[in-house]
Amino acid sequence: MKVILRENVEHLGSIGDVVRVSAGYARNFLLPRRLVTIANEANVAEIEHNKRILEKKRAADRATAQGQAAKLSEQSLTFTRKVGKGDKLFGSVTAADIVAELGKAGFKVSKSQVVLDDALKTLGVHPITIKLQPEVTATVKVWVAKDESSSASE
Repeated sequence: MKVILRENVEHLGSIGDVVRVSAGYARNFLLPRRLVTIANEANVAEIEHNKRILEKKRAADRATAQGQAAKLSEQSLTFTRKVGKGDKLFGSVTAADIVAELGKAGFKVSKSQVVLDDALKTLGVHPITIKLQPEVTATVKVWVAKDESSSASE
């Protein structure tokens, strides 16, 4: 029996695939759980149509993300933090700080899109990757500088 997968099914395939399974497996397991639909001409045509629409939408989203990535790559953010002896930071620069600064610059980015293993705890320039889509990333330069008002009080 030929069926069209509505969900990703382990050992069978992914959404939209047309696969051949035994009639009992389809009737007793796949169809009651709404994991598949029977592959007739109308259903196959509908799935193909939906795939084309989805691919056009993904291409448009990818183009938008690439434009935003180009603008983000031109950005440079500067953070000033208080430092102690040996230029050790009292605080750190986190993904939330980076998102807030990018928001002020007019970019809508979430914390989950900022690829940051640990918070920035050293002075200097740090290249930070922003993952806009699985295949679209941008690199932003983050400068961590010494807060001059803290060194005057020592």
